[in-house]
Amino acid sequence: MLRLILAEDSVLLRAGLTELLTRGGHQVLAAVGTAEELVRAVEAQRPDAVVTDVRMPPGFRDEGLRAALELRSRDASLPVLVLSQYVATAYATQLLTGASAAGLGYLLKDRVGEVAEFLDALQQVAAGRTVIDPEVVRVLLSRQSEQRPLARLTPREREVLTLMASGLNNQALAARLFITEAAVVKHASSIFMKLDLDATEGNRRVLAVLAHLSGQEARDGMPGLL
Repeated sequence: MLRLILAEDSVLLRAGLTELLTRGGHQVLAAVGTAEELVRAVEAQRPDAVVTDVRMPPGFRDEGLRAALELRSRDASLPVLVLSQYVATAYATQLLTGASAAGLGYLLKDRVGEVAEFLDALQQVAAGRTVIDPEVVRVLLSRQSEQRPLARLTPREREVLTLMASGLNNQALAARLFITEAAVVKHASSIFMKLDLDATEGNRRVLAVLAHLSGQEARDGMPGLL
């Protein structure tokens, strides 16, 4: 069971998330509607993890994200799962490419409807792993110029890269794609060779992929926010 602080400005969604998390076996210590309330609740309650929306009052831009970054600056070990209504790659990279992204996650709100997947992502973040919504990775991939290194990847390698960046290990990748773990290792090795990345594992592998994608996006002069 995780002791959670939830921040969501929509009353209905906040109530729904509270119910979902409670049924998932977790305790919601506080469910708040503003970024300021989130910071105060975390200071008072010392939760095991935080779940927060990106856009919060009063500006409904990135107040929730900035609150998450502030909380992490105070306690780098606090697990935080950020939810977004839209594919906002600038938010994802801002959150996940800091000094330490262990115990951080960025998911689209649509993922909440896939209850088991959402709860699993929360558990991964609470355990210190990094989770990136696959759709964010797909958008980053789709923005790459044909002249860039990503153009060298085969369709299967792009599929593996997308799942790899969402935090899946080799065993989970193999199960998702109905291939052997040996095949996953072969694809991963090829991907890292083509992208000139170190063949790391776990969080370091996720962050290496994200850093490459977001860095390439910036070099191509492409916007980070949809």
